[in-house]
Amino acid sequence: MIITRSPLRITLGGGGTDLPSYYQEHEGYVLSAAIDKYIYTSVIKPFDKGIYLKYSSQEKVADVEEIQHPIIREALKLFNIEKHQIEITTLADIPSGTGLGSSGSFTTSLLKALYAHFRLNISPEEIAELACQIEIEKMNEPVGKQDQYIAAIGGITEFSFKKDGEVKSSTLQLSDYVIHELEDKLLLFFTGISRSASSILRDQVTRSSQLEKTMLDNLHFIKNLGNQTRDALIGEDLRSFAELMNVHWNYKKQRSPGMSNDQIDEAYELGLKNGAFGGKLVGAGGGGFLMFYAANSKRLRSAMEKLNYQEIRFKFDFEGTKVILQ
Repeated sequence: MIITRSPLRITLGGGGTDLPSYYQEHEGYVLSAAIDKYIYTSVIKPFDKGIYLKYSSQEKVADVEEIQHPIIREALKLFNIEKHQIEITTLADIPSGTGLGSSGSFTTSLLKALYAHFRLNISPEEIAELACQIEIEKMNEPVGKQDQYIAAIGGITEFSFKKDGEVKSSTLQLSDYVIHELEDKLLLFFTGISRSASSILRDQVTRSSQLEKTMLDNLHFIKNLGNQTRDALIGEDLRSFAELMNVHWNYKKQRSPGMSNDQIDEAYELGLKNGAFGGKLVGAGGGGFLMFYAANSKRLRSAMEKLNYQEIRFKFDFEGTKVILQ
């Protein structure tokens, strides 16, 4: 049996500039962090022939082309298997549609498990790029490259997305003080809203491709803000980091009317009035997790508890996608 795990992520800066519709013309920049919440994949050779899949649904088919799950189908098509005899099971610490990059983590975990199962070597960067090819090119999903790369590589990492598609990554060299402060004071609260980000992202792709000035100016600003966020963290200026989160969120909301709603806006304002220096919604928008940097964690937790917002406590993951049983 092979078991792999791949971390989910939080975006710290530059989100949205990792989509091809933007970086192919302007280059992108994202600062992202892997967290210790995972998607797991197990692969075994079952007793009977066939393809057995267990995820949120179950499938049993004889041929790869019959698979309903598009990511699993495209991943298995990478391997020239004549006689199919494989069982794949996936589990997640946190459900999809919550803004933590679950699709990219799912794909990287699956690819790592399949490569290990077939006794093939593959680097984290190769896993990430293959995952991008599956989601962006094969499935034509309006997603960027951040999720796949941070899942595969892990850590608190900055990514530069070049016009030709090349991705350059560099782990941020942060002090232990900053890492401990972020793990202690960055709080995640689930809004109770799960959603697909496709409609919001497709709108961004369309408007970026059409060179709409408002959208491009917004993304240029967000990219610059990502660099400022990096500098604040390296300089141990966590108050500025928190305030930049607020600026980021206010600009992000301008990109789409579906980015937020009255419930999220009210919870966000409540957080700022109850112990948070700064905050934003993680992911493409419309639901998922609110992330705050707390000056007073106890007071903030009490306020969110009154809204029945579940907190997910986390630490950073510095290993990326890996085999945990072989």
